[in-house]
Amino acid sequence: MATSLAGHAAGSSRVALRRLTLHDQDRFVELVRASTGLHHPYMSLPATPQEFQTYLARFDDPLSAEGLLVHVRETGAIAGTININSIIRGRFQNGSLAYAAFAPSACQGYMSEGLALVLRYAFEELRLHRLEAQIQPGNHASLKLVRRLGFRYEGLSPDLLFIDGAWRDHERWAITSTTAGDSPHPTLPHR
Repeated sequence: MATSLAGHAAGSSRVALRRLTLHDQDRFVELVRASTGLHHPYMSLPATPQEFQTYLARFDDPLSAEGLLVHVRETGAIAGTININSIIRGRFQNGSLAYAAFAPSACQGYMSEGLALVLRYAFEELRLHRLEAQIQPGNHASLKLVRRLGFRYEGLSPDLLFIDGAWRDHERWAITSTTAGDSPHPTLPHR
């Protein structure tokens, strides 16, 4: 079983983060299947063991992407998943977020707490400067979540991502760190 990310449960009395592992395959796939109505048409998550293994391989290089689970501290239940994808260093210091709640734990505030922990982790430990979230305009729950956490609207990108068999429009939202400049990542150029 994966351990919780050090220091990332402190900000929340109810949830903690841990990395997604092969050990999570059966439960993850089960939760994805139970959450189809919640996720469709906004995202497609792996619904078979083979799809899960392909999905998990995306996180083999933690320098470019991280797959995290939000779990309820009291019960250990997996409440959702949050990925930091497309991590780019150098002058950009940016990552792209993808996240989804699972139906059994939805609408209980766990993803708000989990995403707040991911922001802290990304800005303080990964030392990213900026995180982006691309959200379909009809995904009101996701839009409400990023607004609540201080993301700013940056525009609409037509046909941005291929999801559920079609190119979908997405609103672009972003948040920048107020702490990353205190201890910049070593890949950030001096000038």
